[in-house]
Amino acid sequence: MKKLIEVEEKSGLESLMGERITLFCVNYIYTGKLIGVNTDQILLEEPAIIYETGAFTTSEWKDAQALPHELYIRLSAVESYGKVK
Repeated sequence: MKKLIEVEEKSGLESLMGERITLFCVNYIYTGKLIGVNTDQILLEEPAIIYETGAFTTSEWKDAQALPHELYIRLSAVESYGKVK
């Protein structure tokens, strides 16, 4: 017998959980492993702030400064995000 079940599909930031992502925010660019997301903020592990991107075709940022602890970022400051490098 076939059963009809409802499957919850993850989209947006939730679909990137556990991935290293880049966030283009109002003032800065951040990168790190996405380990948390809710309606107001996201949490990055091993975060870095990008001061200079360099060419987007390269595999590394030209100037990425590692931050010493996990970083919370307000979603209201995020303009775009994704797996960039």
